[in-house]
Formats: sequence, structure tokens, C-alpha cells
Amino acid sequence: MTHGRVNPQFRLEDQGIGGLGDVYYNLEEPALVEAALKRGEGTLGRGGALLVTTGKFTGRSPNDKHVVRTESVADNIWWENNAAMSPAGFAALHADMLDHMKGRDYFVQDLVGGADPAHAINVRMITELAWHSLFIRHLLRRPDREDLNDFLADYTIINCPSFKADPKRHDCRSDTVIALNFDARLILIGGTEYAGENKKSVFTLLNYLLPEQGVMPMHCSANHATGNPVDTAIFFGLSGTGKTTLSADPARTLIGDDEHGWSDRGTFNFEGGCYAKTISLSPEAEPEIFATTEKFATVIENMVFDGETLELDFEDDSLTANMRAAYPLHYISNASATALGGHPKNVIMLTCDAFGVLPPIARLTPAQAMYHFLSGFTSKVAGTERGVTEPEPTFSTCFGAPFMPRRPEVYGNLLRDKIARTGATCWLVNTGWTGGAYGTGSRMPIKATRALLTAALDGSLAETEFRRDPNFGFDVPVSVEGVAEVLLDPRRTWDDQEAYDAQAARLVQMFADNFEQYVPHIDEDVKAIAIG
Repeated sequence: MTHGRVNPQFRLEDQGIGGLGDVYYNLEEPALVEAALKRGEGTLGRGGALLVTTGKFTGRSPNDKHVVRTESVADNIWWENNAAMSPAGFAALHADMLDHMKGRDYFVQDLVGGADPAHAINVRMITELAWHSLFIRHLLRRPDREDLNDFLADYTIINCPSFKADPKRHDCRSDTVIALNFDARLILIGGTEYAGENKKSVFTLLNYLLPEQGVMPMHCSANHATGNPVDTAIFFGLSGTGKTTLSADPARTLIGDDEHGWSDRGTFNFEGGCYAKTISLSPEAEPEIFATTEKFATVIENMVFDGETLELDFEDDSLTANMRAAYPLHYISNASATALGGHPKNVIMLTCDAFGVLPPIARLTPAQAMYHFLSGFTSKVAGTERGVTEPEPTFSTCFGAPFMPRRPEVYGNLLRDKIARTGATCWLVNTGWTGGAYGTGSRMPIKATRALLTAALDGSLAETEFRRDPNFGFDVPVSVEGVAEVLLDPRRTWDDQEAYDAQAARLVQMFADNFEQYVPHIDEDVKAIAIG
């Protein structure tokens, strides 16, 4: 039986998906919350939030992500970073998944990826879980109700957690699978309940499609000056660097917190919502994000809560440190209604340096920007993963290697060209440690980071005196109002300055060793930075 609104010429049967139980098309939030509760998928929390857990997988499964190796994409995919699947393996996977789905109920959402109509794609999401349908309804962009009458998907995603893949039969690595077939315009997800796979699959699609249109897809947050979309800033950063926190500036308008495109027209959000980490979230530091955890239909993922009061525990990471809240963008009061901005005036690259070497802010040339963008540096600290006892460097190219189907230089060249063409100023911001490495030093004061960002965004930082950093060659401000001068020179914050020099030399070498893989593919000006 069919429920909900859908293009009558575009039902699942028209896509070769038949024999299902009840199919629910484009249910809105109240109906999806009701369905999830009725099916035992979660608990109704405070304010009507939906509290869910994801079982075995509390994060993405990057080793189980595959791209189908067809002739049309074979020369374009970065195969060292993307596991290949044969067309025959995908065909068997598709057939077996459709057979597994028969007789079961499914939820369909017809949604859009991309706020700029010139570069948007229509996505049909078919999910076994009602709460996954609610999640993706938050995270992608929702067409107007009347537009569903003639909606046709450019790509379809089927997410079936109860399906287990067969590595031998399906040419994959385990019984968990995420398989992208660009020729078939189809993505299959099985064996995992982690909802982030849904949104990141769409991001991966756009990362493949948009460079051919001259659009730079970016794993970044973005905001603009209130009432002035021309004054746009973007914030690149891996998890834990402050990307969501620092872009959620109440004095500026939020374009989005995670995925954007940079076209010849300007900046646009891919998404319609936010997927914020909630560990140690507080009403004092992030009041608006905290408030979403008690709003109707917010999906609270993998958080411990009191069984009687339903009060969330923001410090208990016994399920995972990757606890999250998914909510629509309009739950943030200063969110942009259009999700559009101008060309970035400032490009911010966030890093969490647990080695205590990098300054709190540095200005980059376009070539240096490409170098640090391709490097994608941050660091793990003790306690974040089993076996990590001291800081470990993490280099995730383009600040999002798991979502990059093309070679990194494609994205790096796009970014450098756009920075050079538009005159954007690029800044490297360290939200990590000062006064020593993790375990000895202390975390960079958030008030100092905010003061430096404010100065960068309002243009006053560019007018100050700079010095040349002896380790990385970028420009570092000598003094900034409201920031302790000693913080701007990390060597001075260490009690043992010779130990700082040794640590800095070590980090520079880590960068150089990591960057060797890109040297054959880059221009001479970037190569000069890489080899000193």
C-alpha cells in the first residue's frame, strides 16, 4: 500500500522495486516521529526530540565504501582512496538487496542536494528505518510540497541496515557495504544503522559531479556578515577542530555547518540541516545548538539519557564520543533563509595541533593555501582511540579524504584558482594546544580564537604587523587587540624553548613526508613550499 505524496509516474515500481509492504512517500516530521516510535526505533525525548542508537556502528565505515569501476569513471576516480567494486558484484548486490526488501515496509524521501538550482541534484532516499527518513529529511533540502507532484530523482539511495552483504558474491570487504554506481545513478547501503552514511553518500556524489561544472565542493561550514552576503567566510576543518562551533557566530548569518559549493556565482550550502557533535555541548558555550537537543523531531543519536527524566548526559561517551544531533537549519535563529552567500572573502582552515607548534592564526598565500589544503592536518590525542598514548598526526587531504572520489589535486587546484581569482584571504587557525604538547600544554583559549577570527573577518587583522614563521614560512601577526601577545609566538609559550624547536622540526618533517605523494602532481610554486 502507498501512503503520502509522490509523482504518480515515479513510484518505486517504476524503478524496478516491487513486492514491498507498505511504502510511505515524503512523510513530514510528525508522521515520521510517530512511525519511528510505533516501530520501536527510538524514544521520545524532551521537547519531542527522537532519541535513537545505531547499534554496532556509531560512525562511518570508510573501509566498506566502494565505487563501481565502470568505463566512464575508471580514469577519473582516485582508486588509492576508493575501493573498487566490479559491475558484476554490484549487479548481484542490487538484486540480492531488492529480494531482501520484499514484504517489508519502506520510507521514501524525495529531496534536493544543493541550494543553488544551477548545480543542485534531486535525490530519492529509500530507507528501511523511519528515523533514517526523518534524519535525511533534516539534512537534505526539502522541495515545496507541490513540487513533489513532478519530482524525478537524478540519483537514488537505498539504505537497508538489515541486509548483510556477501564479500565473495558482492565483491566487497565485509557484510557492511556502501556502493556507489555513477553509471546506474544508484547508491546501495547495507549492514549499518549509522545515519551519517546517508548524508555523506550525497556529499560524495556532489564531490564527483561538481568539479566538471567548475564548482569547488567543500567539507566546510560557512557564514556571512548579517545583511551582507558578499562578506562570506568558509571554515574548513576535520572533526574536533571547531568547524561547527566557530561558524555559529551569533553576530553573523549561518549559511551551513558542513558541506558547501563554491561556484562562479558564490557559495551555496548543499544541505538543509545540521549534524552537530554533542559531546560536552553546553548552553553557555553553544546555546543555540544546545537548544536544538530539546526541539521537536531533532534526532539525538547515540546519547546516554536518564530513563525517568529523559535528561541527556553530554559527558557520558560510553556509547561513543561521536554522539550527535540532527536538526533542520531553521532551528538556528541566525540561519540564512536562502543558504546562499557571495564569493568567500575569507577562507579559514582549522587545525587542532596537539603538538603545540602552530600559532593560533597565520596568513597563507594561494600556494600555501593549496599546500595546507592538500595536507589537511589535525591530530589525534590520547584517549580518542584505543592505543593512542601521545599526539598522532592525522592528514586527511582536502579536509575530507573519505568523501573525495577524484584525486586531491583536482580539488586543490580548484581552490587555489578560486582564491587567486576572487582575491580571498586565507588563514590557518590552530584550535589545538599552546605552551606544550597535549599532556603538558593547555588548549588554545576559545576567547582568543574568537577574537582572532573577528579581527580576520572584519579586516583589521590584515592591517597589523606580521612576522614570517621560521618553520612553515607563513605570516603570523605580532600583536592583536584582546589577545595575549605571547600566544601569537608559540615558541615563547613553552618553558623549554629548545624542546619546542625539536617538536617543530618533527612536525615540519611529518608534513613533508605526507606531502611527498602530491609532489609529482603539483605546480612549482606549491612544490617549492613542500621541499622548503
